[in-house]
Amino acid sequence: MPTRLVALTALLTLGGFTPPAHLRAAEPTPVFKAGFAERDITPAIGSEAPGGYGKAYHRTLHDPCKVRAAVFDDGTNRVALVGIDALGIDRRTILAVRKRIAEKCGIPGEAVLLGASHSHSSGPLVWVFPGDYDHASDLVKKLAYDHTTTADPKYVAKVEDALVEAVCAANDARVEAKAGVGRGEERTVAFNRRFLMRDGRAVTHPGQGNPGIVEPAGPTDPEVGVIAAWDAKGKLLGCVVNFSCHATTSPGGISANYVYYLEKVIQGYYGKDVPVVFLNGASGDVTQVDNRSPYKNPDPEQFAQLVGGKVGAEALKVLFTLDPGYGALVPVRAKAEVLPFARRKPAPERVAAALKVVQTDPAKADPTEWAFAKETVLLDALLKKEPTTEAEVQAVQVGPAVFLTTPAEYFCRFGLDQKAASGFPLTFPVSLANGCVGYVPTEDAFGPAGGGYETRLTAYSNLEITAGTTMRDAGIKLAKGFTPGPVPAPPKPLPFGGKAWSYGDNRPEKE
Repeated sequence: MPTRLVALTALLTLGGFTPPAHLRAAEPTPVFKAGFAERDITPAIGSEAPGGYGKAYHRTLHDPCKVRAAVFDDGTNRVALVGIDALGIDRRTILAVRKRIAEKCGIPGEAVLLGASHSHSSGPLVWVFPGDYDHASDLVKKLAYDHTTTADPKYVAKVEDALVEAVCAANDARVEAKAGVGRGEERTVAFNRRFLMRDGRAVTHPGQGNPGIVEPAGPTDPEVGVIAAWDAKGKLLGCVVNFSCHATTSPGGISANYVYYLEKVIQGYYGKDVPVVFLNGASGDVTQVDNRSPYKNPDPEQFAQLVGGKVGAEALKVLFTLDPGYGALVPVRAKAEVLPFARRKPAPERVAAALKVVQTDPAKADPTEWAFAKETVLLDALLKKEPTTEAEVQAVQVGPAVFLTTPAEYFCRFGLDQKAASGFPLTFPVSLANGCVGYVPTEDAFGPAGGGYETRLTAYSNLEITAGTTMRDAGIKLAKGFTPGPVPAPPKPLPFGGKAWSYGDNRPEKE
């Protein structure tokens, strides 16, 4: 716009007059940047394999474990979305990593989302840390350190370094980008594992063919959410995929679980250098096992291929729809709230009974009874040190989409509630993010028709019964504090020229 016209426009505006459109300067196009990076965090053969209440060790390697990071920048704010091939991630690790990221590349801690995939075939990043039970008796220390999954400090340090490097590398890799956001549905690979039974109780994994099954005790969420960004030449820089299902396919040995095959499908089309950031949805009661299937369930390798392949294929369909990106995902911003929670306490008589059980030979006891007796004793010791704990709820906005996090194995119903109430066109719940507080069921799971594995009181899962509702509402409140940005859309066609296609505008020709 010429200088004189700019001056005239400013003068008229100051005088209370809004100039006509042809005299006004065009709104500047938002500058949107995106960068992606990944780092290897494959644990060593022989390291502990997390995912159960006892000790297990990796003997083979199936595929590498990674951290994958996306950084989005609207010119004012930056946010980082990070997926980790891990069972969970401890709050202490979160705080240490965020501090280093802020110091190294300036992204504020509350703008960094660190989400574990919940892979049961990953490395020893979480659960009992050395020193956690040093305050307790020799018996409790033995139960904690010799009979429970234990985080490896060397591996934790390796993952912390990789997380910082990946986020900072993604930050350094930012380029101007066109982006898209969308969703698909995959309804055939994830099932609620809790069932209402004829006797009125809820049971987790009652078993195929069980005549006592009435119906599922909760929903599933088939939505496959995708955010992707392309550079100026139309090359896919990377994408973020959100889906709700336990990563318990465990194809054998060290593995990213079904995420490996999800990534493989997308990279099979777009190239092996395209990072795929996976963030698990609200999947605390959702797994790949179909308890009502009339057929034998697949073996672990087939399960991993099936879940990862189908979810990856659906994400790929969404990517085809968004390709090559149609605009900016703005604004980007983040906000977090740390909530205090009391832990549930086991009754004294239950603790006394558990102490008797754990002093017997575990090889001669019922393995389930012994494992949960051990957990009762550990929880009793933990309560003496930490009767309360904290859980962070975070909202990360990327244009018209919002990611709402909890550090829990969060029941699917809560995620669906957040999607319905957030006020955003696209809402992506993320579980086991920014900490790890165990299972957080719905309140009815503790009622007369409740029960099941997820409600067991352990050193891992023990928050007050209303914790899930509190987290849900806090996430919705954070989302409502933001205003959704526009959804980038394909260009509109040229105005109708007054004539149909000449090849097709004709009468039938019968002879």
